Amino acid sequence: MLLLNRKNRHLMWKFWILVCVGLPAFQQTVLQAQMLRCERGSVVFRSEAPLEVIRAESYQLRGVIDTLSRTFAWRVRMRSFEGFNSPLQREHFNEDYMESEKYPEATFVGYIIEPVEWYKNGVREVRAKGKFAVHGVEQERIIRTVLDIKGGRVCIKSAFSVLLADHRIAIPRAVFQKIAEEIQVTVEGELIYSK
Repeated sequence: MLLLNRKNRHLMWKFWILVCVGLPAFQQTVLQAQMLRCERGSVVFRSEAPLEVIRAESYQLRGVIDTLSRTFAWRVRMRSFEGFNSPLQREHFNEDYMESEKYPEATFVGYIIEPVEWYKNGVREVRAKGKFAVHGVEQERIIRTVLDIKGGRVCIKSAFSVLLADHRIAIPRAVFQKIAEEIQVTVEGELIYSK
């Protein structure tokens, strides 16, 4: 049995105090360092139909990425979209097509398939796989995304299409030539490590 002298016992107590007090603080720092947050990103959609082109954008995209698990969650409020060709068109978008009162957000929750070196500057393309929900209907999607990592900031950019029928968004016959069945979507955002 090892006998500890007074000096060694004192050092042992200091060690345990450091472990008990310092480790939770260290773990919290590590946890914060792994979370990337986007507080202001953009989503732009474009409908190119035979008789009309409709474009709208929202600058209220919010998201988070856990860099350790490569999981993410994104959301945008449907009522935050602006642009359109008229105020009436925006009203129809929210009330008739998206039913924004009933389905206030579009979300994309999932994980990044490829491993990412988050602290290494550079541009890389990854695949984001998850549940994409619009109009109350979830679809499993894989969306290609470009990550531009520079100095602790991560810029994302992605372009994909959404079929209205996949999300049970009906187009009335009266406007069938004015609204595309497939909508083009562009997403951009800048993420920083949360503090």
